[in-house]
Amino acid sequence: MRPSNNSLLSVVGLRRSVMSVGVVLLVAAFVSCSHAQDTGPTPIPTQPVVDSADAIPPPGANGNSETVEKSSGIPTHPVEIIEQMSGWLVPFLIASVISVWFTIERVVVLRRSRVIPRSFVEPFLEDLHKGKLDSATAISQCRKNDSPVASVFLHGVEKWGRPCVEVEQAVIDGGERQIGHLRRHLRVLNGVATVTPLLGLLGTVVGMIQAFNDIASAGAMGKADQLAVGIAMALLTTAFGLAIAIPSLIMYMYLSGRVEALVMEMDELSQKVVRQVSAEALAARPAAKSRPRTTPSPEPSEAVA
Repeated sequence: MRPSNNSLLSVVGLRRSVMSVGVVLLVAAFVSCSHAQDTGPTPIPTQPVVDSADAIPPPGANGNSETVEKSSGIPTHPVEIIEQMSGWLVPFLIASVISVWFTIERVVVLRRSRVIPRSFVEPFLEDLHKGKLDSATAISQCRKNDSPVASVFLHGVEKWGRPCVEVEQAVIDGGERQIGHLRRHLRVLNGVATVTPLLGLLGTVVGMIQAFNDIASAGAMGKADQLAVGIAMALLTTAFGLAIAIPSLIMYMYLSGRVEALVMEMDELSQKVVRQVSAEALAARPAAKSRPRTTPSPEPSEAVA
């Protein structure tokens, strides 16, 4: 039995449709492959591998901040910084001992009870005023009393009976010598107050130079902690210098004021001595004593008649 023409046509059409679909699929596969070759494989994001040896936790993460500070070798505590700058502490220690020593010595020496003792000054001036002392006795009493005001009085009574100008000049000369003795060690305090800040500034400059040289040689410009510690060690010298200079300067000003007050009081007392032992005062004293007293004259008696 021969197939009909309609069945043959249907079979041929089915084959053609299958072939067209296959061609379309091949073209689509070819295009997708070519596009994949042009763009390349899609990169897979990866995370950097961190070595366990380099992974150091922050200082406060697990409570081991003290261990990290000690292992770094950089001094951060003030005591450690002071230990490392022990060479600069020697001159500051010497200056502080000198300042304390001479401050205590001047405070003891410049006591008013020692410079102007009332137990000597008041009886001496009272006896001079009443005329109970002569030249030898006055000189003996001044030499027995070991005080600055007695030394000034001694220069005056040694010129007993001389003109007032000569006695006053002798008192002035003796007062200048005593002022030199009273001011003797105040210059030391002034020197300490002047030198220690300069010494601290020198230590700061030297320390800054050394810190930057160490950082430059070690290539550690990015390490802020090492730079900060070097600068702190350098600035500590200036702090020590100022800490010694400021109290020394205050005590120098205080003791200088005390000396000025004592000198003014000694000068006032010395002028009283001059007015009692000068030739003019001695000449006026006997005249006042020998001046006759004026008594009223008796009325003439009436004649007896």
